[in-house]
Amino acid sequence: MARRQQPWATRTARDRTDAPARTQLLDAAESVFARRGYGLATIADITAEAELSRASFYVYFASKEEIFRVLAVRVRDAFLAAQEVPGVDLDDAAAVAEASTAAFISAYARHLPLLRLLEQQAQTDDDVRQLWEEIQERPVHRAARYIRRLSADGRLAPVADPLSVARAVGGMSIQFARLVAQRPTEYDAAVRDVTAMYLHLLGTGAAPCEPTGPRST
Repeated sequence: MARRQQPWATRTARDRTDAPARTQLLDAAESVFARRGYGLATIADITAEAELSRASFYVYFASKEEIFRVLAVRVRDAFLAAQEVPGVDLDDAAAVAEASTAAFISAYARHLPLLRLLEQQAQTDDDVRQLWEEIQERPVHRAARYIRRLSADGRLAPVADPLSVARAVGGMSIQFARLVAQRPTEYDAAVRDVTAMYLHLLGTGAAPCEPTGPRST
């Protein structure tokens, strides 16, 4: 008699990618890696955090190394998504700057512990190194392309080369995101201040933002 195939074995790659259990495992893995570090984290820790069986883990991931790399891809995609700004007029530089800055700071603060681990693992793992470089560079180059497009249309007069402006804004956003990770109440003020500096570098002529949020002492 032919062996009956397990239901999970017939799933397509898309089914596995979209499965809620996979998301649970990824969320749990990020928490475990953030708490225990990469070396000490185990598959048992991840499944316990997700409240799923070890067998469930192997439906979606082959190893701890694989789930870590998938997390790296998810973080990369989160930063690229931060520049999508759905519902915002892409010709409105001020609105795009505010929306993308808010999304970037939020994403960076949320994933900060994992980002630190990614930077460490990038020193010894070529796959992680490539993902780390993409996380660092792709949002910057994407922003630079946007600045160039609006500059060519005469909508912006950036104070420096678009790539330099994008790098400066990215660096500011990271520093403020680290502050927000420590003090979440600073989020609104961080978004306001980085946006104001971003607009200055873009040469939009926008008026400075009025202080409205909490300030650090």
